[in-house]
Amino acid sequence: MTLLTETARAKVNLTLRVLGRRADGYHDIESLVVFADCADTLTLTPGPGLSLSTGGPGAQDCGEMSDNLVMRAARQLGERIPGLTLGHFTLDKHLPVAAGIGGGSADAAAALRLLARANGLASDDARIADVARETGADIPVCLASKACTMTGVGENLSMLDVPSMPCVMINPRVGVATKDVFAALGLGKGELLAGVGDVILSAGWPADGASFDEWIEAIGRGTNDLEKPALKVEPVVGDVLSALRATDGVRLARMSGSGATCFAIFETIGDAGQAAKTITQAHPGWWVHAGVLS
Repeated sequence: MTLLTETARAKVNLTLRVLGRRADGYHDIESLVVFADCADTLTLTPGPGLSLSTGGPGAQDCGEMSDNLVMRAARQLGERIPGLTLGHFTLDKHLPVAAGIGGGSADAAAALRLLARANGLASDDARIADVARETGADIPVCLASKACTMTGVGENLSMLDVPSMPCVMINPRVGVATKDVFAALGLGKGELLAGVGDVILSAGWPADGASFDEWIEAIGRGTNDLEKPALKVEPVVGDVLSALRATDGVRLARMSGSGATCFAIFETIGDAGQAAKTITQAHPGWWVHAGVLS
């Protein structure tokens, strides 16, 4: 059968509010999510059995193959659909792991898209959506891989028309466990950070066709509630934000997800490129990407 390929784009949380912690221990969030033009690549050779091999600069960070999110998502889909054609996955890993940009989730989402193509399943097949939700909180948004608001524990998506934004993304090559950041946030089960009234009164996002400046203003009114606890877990996040905010042409800088990756939005592609060059020279050990969010 023909080799199939999917791109697993990095997710960036432009805003992230933690509304509270539910009785089951999960956290309810409200996040504006976009996707970057940096990505992993996943291929599938359909066939009997299920296996995964890795390559690329991040291959050594992928951990045990059997526990990889690609394998977990594929196994779960196979359990739901008798006779599902699986095969051999090859992951070309470029995105940093445990980085707050959904690298593993994007890989798993790409695996589900590949299996849908190999088996003639509709992209909106309910069984694929169920596996995405059950395998990881960020997998549903990565399955869509489009600008949207994400609410609940990540399962509720509402698509948005967001303009392209020049950006620089930085990871200091320090992994940060999401569970450690939420632990540092310190919410007890059933505890709220935001009341219903706060959510109802929160500003909506700009209408379709709104300008870059309107979006920057709206995003600037937001926050990432995980930034403060992430700084306690890994103070280098503060160094990354300081480096981004010191560059020319920067309009906004913030941490993505639970960190440690941070991003900055710039006025122009040229400003982003120059900022990336300057930061790379000052911090050669950091992962730095200049590109576009959309």
